[in-house]
Amino acid sequence: MQNLLKISGIIDALNTRVGQVIKWAILAAVVISTVNAVVRKLFNVSSNAWLEMQWYLFGAVFMLGAAYTFLKNEHIRIDVVTSHFAKRTRDWIDVFGHVFFLIPFCWIMIWHGWPFFLRSFQINEQSMNAGGLTVWPAKILVPLGFVLLLLQAFSELIKRVAIIRGDLEDVNAVVGHGAAAEAEAERLLKAAEEAGIVKK
Repeated sequence: MQNLLKISGIIDALNTRVGQVIKWAILAAVVISTVNAVVRKLFNVSSNAWLEMQWYLFGAVFMLGAAYTFLKNEHIRIDVVTSHFAKRTRDWIDVFGHVFFLIPFCWIMIWHGWPFFLRSFQINEQSMNAGGLTVWPAKILVPLGFVLLLLQAFSELIKRVAIIRGDLEDVNAVVGHGAAAEAEAERLLKAAEEAGIVKK
């Protein structure tokens, strides 16, 4: 299990690095969007290349940032249901979901996404818009994003099994933002009671 946890740590480090780099694409998209809007309003000039660059950057953030979001446990969960289950039950639900849903879905998307990119690359596909960009750099984001997500799925599966076995502490034991807010409120209330600010 320790060797698997080392592999998990390498995957986590990879996706953390990707997440830290790709966040700058958000700033770049905002800057490009702002400049495009200003130039269009002031000079009545627009560029399809710069407009397409905005959605290329958005696509990069969405596809390449998915694994980092998963690593940080920020994907949407159905807390209203799972919060009523015991922690061990939630852990087994995660294992089941990773094995039977997430991993197969990522594999299917890689399987179909690679030819989707490859055809575009082989013909050097260009945008249908005048002055637009080459298309294949955007299309490679699909298989690449799902490769990163698949790796993170394996990492999370390893960690979840280690948690169930008692080999690893669960840093995400609190379920969801609502539960996290409740836990923080309870902590503040307890501190206030100990300080004599409020009565028990």
